Amino acid sequence: MQLIKDRPIKFVVVGCGHIGKRHAEMIERNAETELVALVDIKPQEELKIEAFNVPFFKSLEEYLNSSLEADVITIATPNGFHASQAIKALEAKHHVVIEKPIALTKSDAEKVIFKALNVSKHVFAVMQNRYSPPSVWVKNLIDENILGELYSVHFNCFWNRDERYYNGKNWHGDKKLDGGTLFTQFSHFIDIMYWLFGDISNINAKMRDFNHQHLTDFEDSGIVSFDFVNGGMGSLNFSTSVWNQNLESSMTIIAEKGSLKIGGQYMNEVSYCHIENYELPVLEPTNPGNDYGAYKGSAQNHHYVIQNVVDVLHGNKPITTNALEGMKVVDIIERIYQSNASSVK
Repeated sequence: MQLIKDRPIKFVVVGCGHIGKRHAEMIERNAETELVALVDIKPQEELKIEAFNVPFFKSLEEYLNSSLEADVITIATPNGFHASQAIKALEAKHHVVIEKPIALTKSDAEKVIFKALNVSKHVFAVMQNRYSPPSVWVKNLIDENILGELYSVHFNCFWNRDERYYNGKNWHGDKKLDGGTLFTQFSHFIDIMYWLFGDISNINAKMRDFNHQHLTDFEDSGIVSFDFVNGGMGSLNFSTSVWNQNLESSMTIIAEKGSLKIGGQYMNEVSYCHIENYELPVLEPTNPGNDYGAYKGSAQNHHYVIQNVVDVLHGNKPITTNALEGMKVVDIIERIYQSNASSVK
């Protein structure tokens, strides 16, 4: 795969919503990258992107048919478009950065991977919570076997998403474009789970729609239990039915040599640490959560994502979250939903 040396990495961002604008901002802030174009189906004046003084295109196809050159296309459109647009970008011989999730089905994620292999281009799956200091800290504990045998891991993700978020003016809540609560709200935490502990089996899921019947096409709450393939068991409890504001996103680990809990609104604080012959180090502060008006989402670590693209295309580092890992997150979510569908028959 040909490396890019001695010039900035050129980016096009497709999708100019909150996350697309954040990607564009981080690209412009990086001395080793250049934003060359923005793409969105909405009128330019409606998007409030005046600060980005670059060419604007009304569709990915319009950009691809232009003479403007770029190295990387960032896909930050509604979830349901990620796979098909990534494949079009790859076919045009661009590397791609795909916001979570990389697809809404495992089969579509596989198509993206096959196309990338066919054209010898990279696929970067955006899972920026891996860069959060508490997540990095736990990863080191696991890799160095400081906790010993894993007994159980419990994720609690309790957020507020109400009519202020599902306002009918965007794609959120639409089954074909959104995919469901686990894809749009909580896939970051499933990625952290997979990154730290590996794949899961023996999934038992139960889901309900308590107060989103007129806002979304899918569940708002769920209880999921499972086994880890590498040993130990786990649970995921999630909800977007919390009144008014987010409650918490947390991970509790119970293991042979100790226990710990990462808490806060988006798993940004070490709430508890008691490990045999171990003292908790001072961690760097976590970046604040993405601000969507009344909402907080995942930590604002997109600058790390952009830098990783630079490092990979310069040949200095591996991809932080590669396409296979992105596919595994989709696969796990798909199997959780399949378990719930089986339980209600």
